[in-house]
Amino acid sequence: MEWRIEHVKAETFFAAKELFRYLKKMGITSSILQNSTNEPMEKTLKLQTGCDRLKVSDPNLDDAFHISIKNGCGTIVGTNDRSVLFGVYRLLREMGCRWLRPGESGEIIPLWGERDFVFDCTEIASYRHRGVCIEGACSYTHVADLIDWMPKLGLNAYFNQFFVPYTFFDQWYQHKGNPHMCPEPASVEQVHAMINAHIKMIEERNLLYHAVGHGWTCEPLGIEGNSWDVKDYFIPEGVVDLLALVNGERGLFDGIPLNTNLCYSNSLVQEKIISSIADYIILHDEVDYLHFWLADGWNNHCECDECKDTLPSDYFVIMLNELDRRLKAKKNETKIVFLIYVDLLWEPQKERLTNQERFVLMFAPITRTYSKTYIEGDLTKKELKPYERNKLDMPKEVGENLQRLGKWQEQFSGDSFVYDYHLIWDHNLDLSGYNSARVLFEDMKNLDKIGLNGMVSCQVQRVFFPTGLSMYAMARALWDKNESFETVATHYFNDIFGNLGEKMHVYYKKLSQLCDPPYLRKEKPIVSEESHKQFIEIYSLVNEIFPLFFEAYDKGSDPCSKKTWKAQIIHGQLCLYMANVLTEKAKGNTAEEAWAITKEYITRMEPEIHDLFDVRYFVNVISKFIENEEKSHNG
Repeated sequence: MEWRIEHVKAETFFAAKELFRYLKKMGITSSILQNSTNEPMEKTLKLQTGCDRLKVSDPNLDDAFHISIKNGCGTIVGTNDRSVLFGVYRLLREMGCRWLRPGESGEIIPLWGERDFVFDCTEIASYRHRGVCIEGACSYTHVADLIDWMPKLGLNAYFNQFFVPYTFFDQWYQHKGNPHMCPEPASVEQVHAMINAHIKMIEERNLLYHAVGHGWTCEPLGIEGNSWDVKDYFIPEGVVDLLALVNGERGLFDGIPLNTNLCYSNSLVQEKIISSIADYIILHDEVDYLHFWLADGWNNHCECDECKDTLPSDYFVIMLNELDRRLKAKKNETKIVFLIYVDLLWEPQKERLTNQERFVLMFAPITRTYSKTYIEGDLTKKELKPYERNKLDMPKEVGENLQRLGKWQEQFSGDSFVYDYHLIWDHNLDLSGYNSARVLFEDMKNLDKIGLNGMVSCQVQRVFFPTGLSMYAMARALWDKNESFETVATHYFNDIFGNLGEKMHVYYKKLSQLCDPPYLRKEKPIVSEESHKQFIEIYSLVNEIFPLFFEAYDKGSDPCSKKTWKAQIIHGQLCLYMANVLTEKAKGNTAEEAWAITKEYITRMEPEIHDLFDVRYFVNVISKFIENEEKSHNG
């Protein structure tokens, strides 16, 4: 039997191609009908948009689909072109296809054979915003594979930070921090070309595209803003006078343009920023959501006489309203994402956003703990500290962060999402990944309870070691908030480990308990007899299961299985080395020698797992734990 795939419009051609491609892999004969044939659904499988039963707030932004198929004939209908693609992947998942991680080696595609097949379902995404933001060290292929993988899990948006997100590619191609890999420098121009290719992939899949964020406080002034590197930056004549006055001086804050705020009371500063953003939007019609953020870091705002008595958030709203007026005059409807982050957690006291339809609130609680979910922490309302310029102590407790969000929500009732950091640093403090995946899942599941409509995850692009449970769980919760973590984890482990799924599920849950992420977060005493005894148990847990990894690897008959079990072998050895590190720390020793051995091992193994694991960020995070340092954003 041949499946005759009819796509009604050009924008659903990619969905038709994907269905054709995977049916071929499954051994099913199919063809694509390029134009509408008006044949009844009993003879074709129609891919189309628009369906009365799909009730959503905004069909262009909200994803839903209905599938009705009998033996290769019927319809896949989506609220928009992107949703039709989601429907195609949902159909293929029902037929047994699995995408466990990015790249072909993460696929499980069954041979289908001749059989009857009837499937009918309707699904509506629980949240509008389900995206990923570029972070970490990454290559062209790492990002391309991730973009290709995202819609297979129902993720609908990708975000490129900065005018050109050069720093993330530079970290990979220079192989910074890994002496065992030879540098392969890439220029800003080369990275720009890579990004343009990625944007074409995003457009082909009809994903929503987010852009810029950081950079508006330096690029409009002629200062380069594509990394957090400290170096000799060119500052044009007269620009120093526009920079924030901090501790009696105007200049680059800590030598980093991206961390440098401006003198926002200065009308020239406002004009440069607003006109630059308006011009960018007109020139970049590929952007669906343009992010306007102030500088990174905190306690770096201007202390001049004109600025000091007005909150940064008030100046922010002044600029946002002027930007809206200019875009309205040009009849441009691009959405502007504004940031609630560090100093901007303190809501404006004087100004209010006038056209709330234009804006999307983005809540970024970068200093929160991940030992508690959004709804597990102490949510008792407490007296909040007033804004104290450049003397702020950023909130770590989830409850205080949510109180800050609530103050903004009293003023703003428009669209919103969270921009959180589960998978950039903190996941490295959970060697198993199991508990960090649970916290991430529960946070996504309960976003509606804190008045948010989704998530754009600020994360490393390679977060699939030892498994991809965290990203899989995040995607599932954002699509269907009614799922349970235990069920999602069980399905994932069964898919990736086959008949050993239950055993591996138990293993990773136990490993997460023993590795004790709150200990590595320094939320417990570092020198601890109790922790020492617990870390010693890691040796027996890993050594007991280690032979199974080698046996399963030897029996693996396909690239996906081979790669999965090879990763378990490498990860198991890493856990044994890390057990040495943790037991030494718990005894009160420096653990420097044990960490040096661990670091040497994992950097040597990076070529084997580079597409699964951001080794650079892991090394940086654990090094800061060993050295008792605070984490920094720039890796």
